[in-house]
Amino acid sequence: MGLKKIFPVIFVLITLSLIGSIYIQINWIFTMLENKQEELKHKLVDATNYVAQELVAQRGNPAKVLRLKPGLLRPMDPFQMELMRIPTVAERYTVDDISDKMRKAFNLVGLKNTRFEFSVTSDAGGSGLNYHPLELRSKNFLREIEDTTNNKFAVMPLQAPESADGSSALPDEVLVVVIPDFKNIVLGEMRAMIAGAIFFTLVIIAAFYVTVNALVRQKKLSEIKNDFINNMTHEFKTPLATISLAVDALRNEKVIQDRTKSEYFTGIIKEENKRMNKQVETILQASLLDRQEQQLNKRALHAHVIIQEAMENFHLQLEGKGGRSELQLNAKNDLILADEVHFTNIITNLVDNAIKYSKENLLIRLTTHSTPKNLVIRIEDNGIGMGKETQRRIFEKFYRAHTGNLHNVKGFGLGLSYVKTIVEAHEGKIKVDSTVGKGTTFTLEFPLKHN
Repeated sequence: MGLKKIFPVIFVLITLSLIGSIYIQINWIFTMLENKQEELKHKLVDATNYVAQELVAQRGNPAKVLRLKPGLLRPMDPFQMELMRIPTVAERYTVDDISDKMRKAFNLVGLKNTRFEFSVTSDAGGSGLNYHPLELRSKNFLREIEDTTNNKFAVMPLQAPESADGSSALPDEVLVVVIPDFKNIVLGEMRAMIAGAIFFTLVIIAAFYVTVNALVRQKKLSEIKNDFINNMTHEFKTPLATISLAVDALRNEKVIQDRTKSEYFTGIIKEENKRMNKQVETILQASLLDRQEQQLNKRALHAHVIIQEAMENFHLQLEGKGGRSELQLNAKNDLILADEVHFTNIITNLVDNAIKYSKENLLIRLTTHSTPKNLVIRIEDNGIGMGKETQRRIFEKFYRAHTGNLHNVKGFGLGLSYVKTIVEAHEGKIKVDSTVGKGTTFTLEFPLKHN
């Protein structure tokens, strides 16, 4: 199965795996949150119950009657009854006493350092939320008990002991304990798990991105390879066919006897041979640049001289296409440290591209100016221009705006890749600005050579 066919399958499978993994992770987190909330709620109830039992155990049995003789009972007077009355929890303990007991209970059930508020009050309604005016409560209890959304509370009755006749000596009391910011506490306990889940999810997403990116790059390389083979076949096939025809012509008796015709066909063979050698040299040069084996012979050069000589070589080509060129060499300082051959190739490649991708009334304007540190060269044309996608990929090796079986523009797509590599080898910069239908501008910067 080819890469084009298998790529969508791989992409869909990886996407489904990623979505499934994220879905499971989210469900797992929500399930863990619910479990943690239940666990914390049970711990709150256990701690409250522990303190409630301790408080109840410390309450004595009341004595409402005084035994005079066996079988004879006499009711106590009010003063005696008051003396014998069992004090309430709120009367016996201070806020600090109960706070210490609650802290010990919280530590015992695994809620160390968890903040809480509490109240001890009589509970006429049985819900724990009807408070007696003389209740015993912590500082922020009333504020926290009102927020039933973010806070959790437990209500535990402090059952009063019964008298001999079955009646309660004291009204029932309740212990109410509140844990503020209940959800934040749960999230805090699960912070490490949630962070781990998010981290590994991001790892999976990163792996997905790297895999898809690698597949896309592989797909592009496959397309570029095919385009390169097609273009190379076309570029070599044309001169080989011309050479073959010229050789056949040279075998003709009339041509053999005519020296002028023989020289003409021999010249064709020589020119086509030079053309093939140039194409081979281009490919080999690209290979050397890939391996960074290209050696630059840098020396001080006046860029204006090189530019003028290069532009003179395009005079006939421009005339043949009805085009013209303008030179505005305004740089006050044009002395740079460069390799003459490669610097000439940079200008030649860019001007040649402007001519190749031109339309009627072609105008190539080449201007220069200098900054304190750099020589700036602008090569501007009014050709067919480029879209954003082409501009983004124009410096990629083997990339061409016209690919595949379209051969209206010759070449391997190596020219601008070569230009960018050489510019950077000279510690320079290159950028392109283009609009479809209006033209293209290449801007180059080279460091000036200062004495």
